[in-house]
Amino acid sequence: MKIGFIGTGVMGAAIASNLLQAGNELTVFNRTKSKTADLVAAGATWADTPKKVAEVSEVVFSMVGFPTDVEQVYFADDGIFAGSKKGTILIDMTTSKPSLAQKIAEHGERNGIHVLDAPVSGGDVGAKNATLTVMVGGNEKTYQQVKPLFEKISKKVTLFGPAGSGQHAKMANQIMIAGTMTGLTETLLYTKAAGLDPHKVLDALSAGGAQNWSLSNYGPRILQDDYTPGFFARHFLKDLRIALQEADRMGLDLSATANAKRLYEVMVDVYGLGDQGTQGLINIYSKTTKENN
Repeated sequence: MKIGFIGTGVMGAAIASNLLQAGNELTVFNRTKSKTADLVAAGATWADTPKKVAEVSEVVFSMVGFPTDVEQVYFADDGIFAGSKKGTILIDMTTSKPSLAQKIAEHGERNGIHVLDAPVSGGDVGAKNATLTVMVGGNEKTYQQVKPLFEKISKKVTLFGPAGSGQHAKMANQIMIAGTMTGLTETLLYTKAAGLDPHKVLDALSAGGAQNWSLSNYGPRILQDDYTPGFFARHFLKDLRIALQEADRMGLDLSATANAKRLYEVMVDVYGLGDQGTQGLINIYSKTTKENN
């Protein structure tokens, strides 16, 4: 199949690589061209605009940073819609606003173009190992057409409903992750203060009721002072802001998620650590402690 992939960052590059290795013909674009070098070396073709990617593709995936980036990459004069033909399938894997997903789908429908929103969970490890969870919104028939592609990059793929539903499911995921990341951070801080061996604590907790993905995947990184991004903290903060905006629209008061957002705002906006992974949250506590001494 002729596939286009726009946005080859930490996760996008790994997903695109798995699609290429599955035998698909791949055309790629990224604002920073050098981030496509490994894919091109492996057999992908570079295109210098999203429009040109769409012109040669049957299915176009996008995975960019923020909703403003999504809007630009789809609606600009050299964007995806400008190059898409009737029957093209467009799949946005960016975690973005449900309302924007609906806008893109409605524009596509008016022009005979099929659109799915399909954000993912699983971080850089899931992207590399093709064990992501994919949350999809859109038309059932379109979903069934591309489900075999999703199965090449994931261990679980679910259609939740019409356009925007995948984004709502991802917001639910990020609300849960917010709790596990703050819990992991404060667990390790408590462990250190109590004089316990953190390696033993993580090993013990992983075998009991406290076990969770963040603990298993990010706990060891923190103990190695590894804050490289499996998922950028600045992107996670963006997700929490969207989740709380949607919650407010639905009349929900998610106070724990609001507190997690506040902590990540300190990390990203106050201390400028947005390019660290989400596990870097622990660093704001050490900074706060030093400033208070």
